[in-house]
Amino acid sequence: MTVAPESFSADGTPRLRMQGVHKCFGATVALHGVDIEVASGEVLALVGENGAGKSTLMKVLSGAHAADLGSMELDGQPYSPRSPLDARRLGVAMIYQELSLAPHLSVMENILLGMEPTRGPLLDRRQMRRKAAEGLAATGRPDIPLDLPAGRLSIAEQQLVEVARAVAIGCRVLVLDEPTSSLTRTDVEHLFALIRRLKAQGLAIVYISHFLEEVQAVSDRFTVLRDGRSVGGGMTADASAEQIIAMMVGRSVEDLYPRSGRNAGEVVLEVSHLAGRDEPQSASFALRRGEVLGIAGLMGAGRTELLRAIFGLDLVRSGTVRVAAHVGPASPARRWGQGVGMVSEDRKAEGLALSMSIAENLALSNLPSFPSPSRLDAAAAPWVARLGIRLRSPRQTVGDLSGGNQQKVAIARLLHHDTDVLLLDEPTRGIDVGSKAEIYRVIDELACRGKAVLLVSSYLPELLGVCDRIAVMCRGTLGPARPVCETDEHRIMAEATGAASSPQPQPA
Repeated sequence: MTVAPESFSADGTPRLRMQGVHKCFGATVALHGVDIEVASGEVLALVGENGAGKSTLMKVLSGAHAADLGSMELDGQPYSPRSPLDARRLGVAMIYQELSLAPHLSVMENILLGMEPTRGPLLDRRQMRRKAAEGLAATGRPDIPLDLPAGRLSIAEQQLVEVARAVAIGCRVLVLDEPTSSLTRTDVEHLFALIRRLKAQGLAIVYISHFLEEVQAVSDRFTVLRDGRSVGGGMTADASAEQIIAMMVGRSVEDLYPRSGRNAGEVVLEVSHLAGRDEPQSASFALRRGEVLGIAGLMGAGRTELLRAIFGLDLVRSGTVRVAAHVGPASPARRWGQGVGMVSEDRKAEGLALSMSIAENLALSNLPSFPSPSRLDAAAAPWVARLGIRLRSPRQTVGDLSGGNQQKVAIARLLHHDTDVLLLDEPTRGIDVGSKAEIYRVIDELACRGKAVLLVSSYLPELLGVCDRIAVMCRGTLGPARPVCETDEHRIMAEATGAASSPQPQPA
C-alpha cells in the first residue's frame, strides 16, 4: 500500500494504526490480520464487498467488538476501548448508515448524550449549550436550533447533529459508514464540504462507501478489504475505478453494465395520467416486453409513490393503469396474479420477513402445495444458484445475510413467481459493486427473455448503463421517456431540478 509521507506527523506516526487485527465468530473468520493506517488531516476510504469485513473492523475500532489478536494505536499510544462510549471518550466516533439519535430529545441533549457536563449532582445546562453550539458551529450549521427535537430535523440535518456530537467531545478519528445513502445530491455536496472542513481541522476520517465516484471525490487514500483481509490500496488519485473494483471482487469486471440482444415487444404496462393521494401528480408511460425503462428524479419527487400506486400499495386518485388486458386499480395480490411483482426500496421494513428463512421469503408469493421445509428448500435451490446467493443453508434467516444477498432474495422471489413486469425500486442501494454487477446481469437476462422492467434509481450511471429508455420525474410529474443515447447525466439532473423545460408528459 502506497502512503503519502507528508500526511503523517513530523515523527511519521499516523493518528490511527490497526495492525494484524483478527476476529472470529465461532468457526467463522471475519477478520484475518487486517492492517490500516490513517493520518491526521487525511481521509481514508475503506472499500470492499458486503461481507468483506468492513463493519466488523469498524466495530473493533469503535469498541463494540474486542479483537482476538492484533493491536491498535491512537496518536502512537496503545488504544483498546472497552465499549463504544469508552471509544468516544478516547476520541473515536462512528456515524452509522442508520443514524442513532434519540428523536424525542433536543438537538442539544443528543449532542451531549452520555457525556453531559455536571455541576455537582445537576446537569450544567449552560455548559451543555456552549459545547453543543460549538459542535454545530464546527459543522457549518450554527443555525440549527438547540432546543428542537431531533426527530423534526431532515436526515441531512440529523447527520450533522451526529457529526457535531463527535466534534463536541474532542473527536480525533471520525468514521462515516455509507453517509450518503439517504441524502439528496445537494446534501451530498454539503457533506463533502463538511468533510473537507473537518479534514482541515486535523481530524482523521475513515470513509466507507459503495459509490466509487464518492471515494474518488473525497478520499486521499483507499484500503480494500476482501474476505476479511487487506488486499490492496494506495493513493486514490493514482487508481481507476476499474482497478479498485478488481481488488474488491478479486477479478476484473470489464462489463459492469451488460447489454445483450434486447427486442422491445408489445406493451405490457401502460400508465395514463396517473395521480396518487399526494404523489405522483401526473405520470404517463408505456412499458414494453424486452426493455428496461428507468425512472430518474430527486428524492421526494414521487418515484417510489409511482411504483406503489401501480402495484396497488397506495391509493390512486385519478388516471389508469393497464396491465396486458387488465385495466384499473388493483390490490397487490391481484397484481401478483396479473404477473406484476415489486421489490421495495426498503427491503428490511417492506421487502423481506427478516426473521423467516431464505426459502420461506423466496417462496412467499408462490408457495408449493403442502409447503414443508424440504419442498421450500427444493423451490429455492434453482434461484439460489442462478443469482449466486451466498448462504449456509436455505433455512438460514434472511436477517443474517449481507445487504447484497438480501436484495438477491427479494429479486429471486419475483423470478420464482415468474412475473412478466418487474417494478424495482432502488434495487442496488447499499450493496457492494460485485453484487450490483450480478443484479445488472440478471436484469439484462430478464429483458432478453422478454420480461419488462421498470427501474427506479438515484444512481445515474446505473440508469444510463442498464436502461433502454429513461423518464425523469420532477415534483410529482413524469416527463417523456427518452432513449439513453439521447440523454446524459447533465440533462437528467437539469430535468430533475426543473432547470430544463421539457414537453408535457405523454405515453411513450
